[in-house]
Amino acid sequence: MASTVLAVAAKSATNERSTARKMINALPHIDTNVSAPERAGSLAIGAALVGYGMSQKQPSLWALLGGAYLVYRGMTGNCPISQAVKFSTSDSTAPGTAVAGRHGTRVEHAVTINKPVADVYRFWRDFANLPHFMMHLIDVDTTSDGKSHWIARGPMGMKVEWDAEIITDTPNSLIAWRSLRGSDVDSAGSVHFRDRGPGLGTEVRVELKYDPPAGKFGTMIAKLFGENPDRQVREDLRRLKQILEAGQVPTTKGQAHGKR
Repeated sequence: MASTVLAVAAKSATNERSTARKMINALPHIDTNVSAPERAGSLAIGAALVGYGMSQKQPSLWALLGGAYLVYRGMTGNCPISQAVKFSTSDSTAPGTAVAGRHGTRVEHAVTINKPVADVYRFWRDFANLPHFMMHLIDVDTTSDGKSHWIARGPMGMKVEWDAEIITDTPNSLIAWRSLRGSDVDSAGSVHFRDRGPGLGTEVRVELKYDPPAGKFGTMIAKLFGENPDRQVREDLRRLKQILEAGQVPTTKGQAHGKR
């Protein structure tokens, strides 16, 4: 399951090497385990209870505590009781860290690149190259066991992080991955490489399914702040094509980077 928005925001507000970040990372993982409709209901009822408790001549402790709990449940998407018994109604549920069917957001795009399939595969397989054309990525660190740590830009200046593992790696054909438990984002995806024949280049097809913090509720909030994954993937592939074919990517100011 993905982290809650609260957990992601807390980590984003601290320095990666700070004591505060180490303390946050040492806390138990807080999952998003409440569905979007339940969150909205919790916020409404919680706010009403807090208002009722405060309106009494003598503040009602039970109403304030109950209301505060429901407001927390609605704002974070986490129910501590449900997490304790490993129960979830959230659209961020992802058994085995793969995004569950009927959950998450699916994105698929393809591009044809006028380069041999081996060159395209080799460039993508070196994950250190990905931030060159995926503008939302800040850094990707890989290890020798097929695992990697990803840091990306999220809405409202937040950073989201996740660990992933490669589950399929067929040279010049397919790379597939999935996120690991404890990630800010549940994701699973694949990139397919197809040789279109002599002189016709390589088709690159990306299939991605992901659950951000807060599930579909989080996706809607992200889109309000201009974070549209469908458009991002399409533009990322366009930049990949430019890098491999021309060795440069136009900046937002219309100027070009040097060869990468």
